[in-house]
Amino acid sequence: MSCDKENIGLIECFRNRLRRLILVEPLLDRLHFIEDCDKESIRAKLNNQGNLHAADQLLNTILKGPQTEGWFRQLLDGLETVGCKHAANYINNNPPTPSMEVENDNCIRMIQLLQPTLEIMKTRDVCMSCHSKDILTDEDRDNILAETDNLGSIGGARLLLRRVVRNEAGWFSTFLKALTDTEHFPLVEELQGKDLVDEEGERDTPHALKDDKELAKEHLKTNLAVPAQVKAPASLLDSSCDSISGILSSESLDGTFDSTVDLYTDDFSQNESSHASESMDGSTSGSGDGGAEAAAAGGPEEGGIVLRDYQMDVAGPALEGKNIIICLPTGSGKTRVAVYITKEHLDSRKRGNQPGKVVVLVNKIPLVEQHYSTEFGRFLRHQFKVERVSGDSQMKISFPEIFRKNDIIICTAQILENSLANAKKVDEDGISLSEITLMVIDECHHTQKGGVYNHIMIRYLRQKHRNDLLRKEQKDPLAIPQVLGLTASPGVGGAKTQQKAEEHILRICANLDAVTIKTKNLEEESTSPFKRIASADKRKEDPFGDVIKGIMEQIQTHAGLNPLCDFGTQNYEQWVVLTEQNAAKEENTKVRVCAEHLRQYNEALHQSNTIRMSDAYRFLDKYYSEEGKKKYDPDEEETIAITDTERFLFTLFKDKRENLQDLAKQPKYENNSLSKLRENILKEFTTRAEARGIIFTKTRLSAIALSQWIQENPKFEECGVRASHLIGGGDQSLVKPMTSAEQKDVLKKFRQGEINLLIATTVAEEGLDIKECNIVIRYCLVTNEIAMIQARGRGRAEDSSYTLVEVEGSGVAERESVNEYREKMMEKAIIKVGGLPRAEYNKKIKVFQLQAIVEENVRTKKKKQKGMQKEDPSKVSFSCRSCNRPVCSGEHIKVIEDMHHVVVTPGFRDLFIVRENTSLQERLLDYEANGVIACKECGNKWGSLMLYKGIECPCLNIKNAVVTHNSKNRVFNKWSELAIRFPAFDYAEHAMDFAKHAMAENSEDEEDETM
Repeated sequence: MSCDKENIGLIECFRNRLRRLILVEPLLDRLHFIEDCDKESIRAKLNNQGNLHAADQLLNTILKGPQTEGWFRQLLDGLETVGCKHAANYINNNPPTPSMEVENDNCIRMIQLLQPTLEIMKTRDVCMSCHSKDILTDEDRDNILAETDNLGSIGGARLLLRRVVRNEAGWFSTFLKALTDTEHFPLVEELQGKDLVDEEGERDTPHALKDDKELAKEHLKTNLAVPAQVKAPASLLDSSCDSISGILSSESLDGTFDSTVDLYTDDFSQNESSHASESMDGSTSGSGDGGAEAAAAGGPEEGGIVLRDYQMDVAGPALEGKNIIICLPTGSGKTRVAVYITKEHLDSRKRGNQPGKVVVLVNKIPLVEQHYSTEFGRFLRHQFKVERVSGDSQMKISFPEIFRKNDIIICTAQILENSLANAKKVDEDGISLSEITLMVIDECHHTQKGGVYNHIMIRYLRQKHRNDLLRKEQKDPLAIPQVLGLTASPGVGGAKTQQKAEEHILRICANLDAVTIKTKNLEEESTSPFKRIASADKRKEDPFGDVIKGIMEQIQTHAGLNPLCDFGTQNYEQWVVLTEQNAAKEENTKVRVCAEHLRQYNEALHQSNTIRMSDAYRFLDKYYSEEGKKKYDPDEEETIAITDTERFLFTLFKDKRENLQDLAKQPKYENNSLSKLRENILKEFTTRAEARGIIFTKTRLSAIALSQWIQENPKFEECGVRASHLIGGGDQSLVKPMTSAEQKDVLKKFRQGEINLLIATTVAEEGLDIKECNIVIRYCLVTNEIAMIQARGRGRAEDSSYTLVEVEGSGVAERESVNEYREKMMEKAIIKVGGLPRAEYNKKIKVFQLQAIVEENVRTKKKKQKGMQKEDPSKVSFSCRSCNRPVCSGEHIKVIEDMHHVVVTPGFRDLFIVRENTSLQERLLDYEANGVIACKECGNKWGSLMLYKGIECPCLNIKNAVVTHNSKNRVFNKWSELAIRFPAFDYAEHAMDFAKHAMAENSEDEEDETM
């Protein structure tokens, strides 16, 4: 057993090497201790994702066990038999010395570097020679010869090079001998870095070659950079000839070599393409999520951060301590510039014996982990304390404590805003802006219109202008942080004129107190994706839609409604939402219920026009099925009352259900936009060697449905399409949201190639680190110029395409043209603002800042003047939005952690039933949602049943209630819209009541047992 532990320890210790050395396919057949089902799973991984990922899974399977008798000997023998003796040496505790390992790695890099030249070898001759010298196995020889027959000499040469580098250290000199024996003298010269000449200068071979230094230089230029620290192995060069070594160690080479590049790739050509598609921030796209892996598995990357010339140019003012906005296209390295500025800022503070504290703000939870693992943590953890905090964090210490213990804190903006607000409260621990020395704001174009970024910056601007007054009074001002804003597109804010566009840019600069907005025209460094518009013909016949419209007309007649907008449109959606809200306030149950059902039919119409009719049918069928379940509580075994209107609506759908189902099965009636989308996907995936794409669609429902449509269609599978959906995490729609963990899992699979087509809502348009795509499709979707630029920016790979699929006459193409015009306006505005004379710029910025402060003061004053702030909560009452049944009084509501409004009166429990919570199953800090609470009278959802530190608390969602105040009914979507404030939940008081109640129940149970 102890021997097994030692062997497992060796595998774990050298795992990173082993995964690159093992040849999975031939080895699997020789490992009889692995179950057949596990082997099939590993083979599937091999076929779908390549040898590297399959080797990972193989090692996981071996380590997981069980380890049967003789397993280790079998593994060793298998590795040696299939030509992986180098791997066998590692796990047999016989690894090469560090110097030998470095030399071997450099040999492999040399082969990679010169691969295009090596591919011209006489593959059959070299293969047979290598086989005779035991650096290729019998199986290797047969596979290489077969590959040569099928794909030609170059294809066989690539496989030979992949196989030969997996030998134990010392293979390189044997490989050189094989090349010499087969008279490949020019290749030997290139690999050795010298001419094979005799003392008289005569060659051993008649082939004329360029000077070896020139050849090496050409290859280095072709294959980009090699690290300064990488030198040619000593065994390759004699003491009198070190030309390649000199070139490899030259500091004049442009760029740096990414430490995450695999030395043993499945195909050396992949290494070349990964360099060719290197993103402008200096990180190789070919390494997948290598940054995350490096941070998680290999620790922080301690190499220096090297910026390109244009990146250093835009960083210039920030390095001098000035506030700026950096505006660079997606994929051009904004975040890497921010990392560099952060490092220089903290180093500068340290040199001056001053404390430094950097806060990196993001507007989406997934971005917290992304910035930590791939950028700030990866490059700076070896030198500074870096931590991340978000709503998903499981850390049990307060944000101020995390803030004070670390040098760099990456967090969502709301967390910082909450802590800044708490600083003013006597009984709360908070932080002040003065404690921050640098504040990095990601996607800073959101610093407007009352957003959380704006709230933080208003605090900053107030302090800045207070400091001006303090200086006039000859008093010491309070410190405020340096601000660095990052954006790919600030937009124009709906501007219709160039002047308004410039004003919009100036307002954002003012909100961030930026001295300038720095940008760079990257047309020469990057190529925009090829753009096309694919227009689908209008539907000639739509019997499915006609049936739905007929149902909607009957519902409108029943409720006495007569809208002036067409079915299936956005205008109808807005009308029906407003109608439902008014009916709820007027306690008109008939109209309210009819409006709610009309909204579902309108959504189904929209779906049938963009996705399959069967999806629209399933949506309606599911809705009516769930509505039916609301009317019956299986635990209580009683039926909830059904009104005449509800009975009418259920019967109406039931009567048309079969007709809709039959029509949904007839392909001839499907919309043409779906056919156009299929045509474009198949075209892209059949004409590209490696396709990777994103389809942007409007709703979560359409994203899920499109993903299912692709997965169910064998044509897509034949073309190698592997699709999945990516949607948002907020619980604001008719479908279950994606958790943060689910989003991360999908993005990880996409980066690794397990998924190569994402169908996403706008959640994927900005911020998220999604591996470079060569296909971007916006499907019947156009929003603003910012979204267009962000979506198009996803097509970063070479030879990318950007396609807009629209229905003829829908106006989508026209709106896209407007966005393109606004983009040009934005570019001109940025240049104009950046070139304004300093005095004029400062004057305009100051005016906008004072205006922003005044507007915020007015908003705050109005809020206070509403009067409800000081009123007793008991003057507010809540009733069911569906049936108008009284729910509770405001005096019965308490607030947990400033967000969860719970009803604490014992009698409240008699008014609701509890159902399973299907939308939220994650544990969140000290509370979790155990179920959904619903009205006992009508089945309408009221909220959730929370378990807070062991106490069950019914939590009310205000959007499911009608609020009554001063005899007026109102509806709200968020608690923040209701100006009244409710007292905090007293845990100690309610814990005691809960304990007494539990003891009473236990004593009753004991009495029942004794009887």
